[in-house]
Amino acid sequence: MADNTNKKSLSHRFRQRRFRVFLEMVRSLPKPISILDIGGTLAFWEGMGFSEDGVTITLLNLEVQHPLKPCFISITGDATALDFDDQSFDIVFSNSVIEHLYTFEQQQKMATEVQRVGKTYFIQTPNYWFPIEPHWVFPFFQYLPFNWRVWLTQHFPLGHIPRQNERSEAERQVREIRLMTKAELQSIFPKAQLYRERFLFFTKSFVMKK
Repeated sequence: MADNTNKKSLSHRFRQRRFRVFLEMVRSLPKPISILDIGGTLAFWEGMGFSEDGVTITLLNLEVQHPLKPCFISITGDATALDFDDQSFDIVFSNSVIEHLYTFEQQQKMATEVQRVGKTYFIQTPNYWFPIEPHWVFPFFQYLPFNWRVWLTQHFPLGHIPRQNERSEAERQVREIRLMTKAELQSIFPKAQLYRERFLFFTKSFVMKK
């Protein structure tokens, strides 16, 4: 269900549907187009079958990625302090990254930088109120007391999170992921349109786009 590398998985189907919304955005802009993908990988774009001409994609991560295909550039950087001039990119894209910044203050900083360097943007993140936490893939995990979440992380491999033998690593892993609410996202992206990704009767994730 949650293996987004498996093209038959529910997670991959959600990504593809979301990506079609992004493609509409790309195709509405005049080319050439420059995209900054914060936290992105070549494998993600290949998995989505992206093949638009006249598009250059800069992948920003903690480490440089190799090898790359033409029209891709890999750099290191900090999502909360981007080393680019204002309006440097036509689109800033990010898929499930902003929730990995530990605190709301850091999330605010990333949002500010996204809006500074991008003429437009497409920022996706899971919904705090969706009942299944998407990283541990465990019902209501995000609502449990901190020590319970740490204990579970120490004792079981859950979802995309491997079991952590050391309590300090389990604590770091739990602190790293801070899911966001709609109100929080709208407060830090005040000019964005909000796109809801729904599953059954619930909103699974949000996209803030402009």
